[in-house]
Amino acid sequence: MSAHIEPQIIMQDGKPAFAVIPWDEYQKLIRRDPDETDVWIPHEVVKANAINGASMIRAWRDYFGVTQKELARRTGMTQPALARLEKFNSKPRIGTLKKIAAAMDITIEQLTE
Repeated sequence: MSAHIEPQIIMQDGKPAFAVIPWDEYQKLIRRDPDETDVWIPHEVVKANAINGASMIRAWRDYFGVTQKELARRTGMTQPALARLEKFNSKPRIGTLKKIAAAMDITIEQLTE
């Protein structure tokens, strides 16, 4: 059996629909190096933060479509406390940021970059 070295492109309706890549290459794509400094932040979150002036907490919460009340419940804090943390100039403690990041299933770096 010979191994494919180049990606295989599967077409659907005349357009590329899927790419099949070697398993080792796939593993490299999904593996996170602990020393990796790149932090993935979606364009919508960056735009909300940089252009619209939303805090990173607010930008991520909006990105996921979660209400303040729901995120507060997930973190064990009150909705008014979360509202204060969402102000652009707030300085949440590291422990609080960890709770919020965990509640949204993101890394703390994604909240602080």
